[in-house]
Amino acid sequence: MIKRHAFHVLLPQQTLALQRRALKLTSNPHRADDLVQETLLKAWTKRDSFRPDSHLRAWLFTILRNTFFSDLRKYRREVEDADGKFAETLYELPRQDHAVAMTELVSAIAKLPDVQRKPLVMMGVYGYSQLETAIACGCTVGTVKSRVSRGRSLLSHAVAHDANRRSPLARSVTQSATGSS
Repeated sequence: MIKRHAFHVLLPQQTLALQRRALKLTSNPHRADDLVQETLLKAWTKRDSFRPDSHLRAWLFTILRNTFFSDLRKYRREVEDADGKFAETLYELPRQDHAVAMTELVSAIAKLPDVQRKPLVMMGVYGYSQLETAIACGCTVGTVKSRVSRGRSLLSHAVAHDANRRSPLARSVTQSATGSS
């Protein structure tokens, strides 16, 4: 016959008292049940360290209290996010997609005709005004507006053509980089 440990008889006798104490500590029946279960589990795993001449209820209450405070410290660091709104704010787009999109954008700009690329880069990248760009290109402001418009249109079509072959994420990055919607 297998000899049973005394805890087989003693622990169930203390469960109700542990339940009451856990409910007072947590004020939540579900958390109290979890706390009692964890306390009994810890007591069972450490049953060999229990001294028979000591008071079992006091030993269990000490485990219960320490477990409660450990859980309390753990819960303070956790953020309740049932609908996932907080987790969404922690998301960051992969950086390599931006680098790839930027490389593709620079490549598409390089393929533009020189008469459209120069005004587009001067105004879009370097921040020149239309008048400054017209003087640098040796043309009128109306011609600069026309060249920039045509350059943007060609660039938009080139990037959109490339974006159709890529993922939706890369398309959104490319659209934000070109300013199109």
